[in-house]
Amino acid sequence: MIPDQKDDALFQYLLRLGDNTLVLGHRVSEWCGVAPALEEDIALANTALDLIGQTQMWLGFAAEVEGKDRNADELAFRRDVWDFRNLLLVEQTNGDFGKTIMRQFLFDAFNVLNLRALSKSSDKRIAEIAAKSVKEVEYHLERSRETVIALGDGTEESNKRMQAALDRLWPFAGEMFVIDDVDTAMFDSGIGPDLAVLRKDWDAIAIPVFNAAMLTKPDSDFAHQGGKSGNRHTEHLGHMLATMQFLPRAYPNARW
Repeated sequence: MIPDQKDDALFQYLLRLGDNTLVLGHRVSEWCGVAPALEEDIALANTALDLIGQTQMWLGFAAEVEGKDRNADELAFRRDVWDFRNLLLVEQTNGDFGKTIMRQFLFDAFNVLNLRALSKSSDKRIAEIAAKSVKEVEYHLERSRETVIALGDGTEESNKRMQAALDRLWPFAGEMFVIDDVDTAMFDSGIGPDLAVLRKDWDAIAIPVFNAAMLTKPDSDFAHQGGKSGNRHTEHLGHMLATMQFLPRAYPNARW
């Protein structure tokens, strides 16, 4: 692989990492002030802040690799929807509290495993960012796991809502483990993990939680794809970006 191709693969990979945390962080922040309980309101706000902090590091590094004098803010607020590389899962709307928590758990389980692997990356900068981030994400997973179980094994109504959330989001979970040229390039260079191995480890986390929550894992292996490559996004991302990017696009280079 010639150097510019390698740099482009690394840039795309860093965008994926940063866009996942950016989009999910914004989604979770939408609960601020409207969560079903004060404790959850504070917890979700803190989770969003953690994710946005991770975004700053991933997109900041991506901007350096790109070498076009952009920074993390410009990558976050001045790219169009088709330039985003986030998983389709994280752009799904919040829905009710059960759907939000299920989305969080599905991603947290993946994020913990991914960051643990990346903390051993051959790229020192990636390893440092991952090692710093994984401590936060392990706590995210602890909370989302416990909440999924509590709601699933709660009342008849809460179980029904959690099952509906799992059924709705399951077709988006598989994209986390779809391997493409970027993933292969990162694995071959020792930068990123083997997603096939991560899938087995993810199942070992997720399935026991579903069982404890009295939830039935969908049988289908179908997975929506296109988010991490930028070939396809749902309409939800465009609506979200219209809100998230309004000020920096309306008042470019403004200083407060």
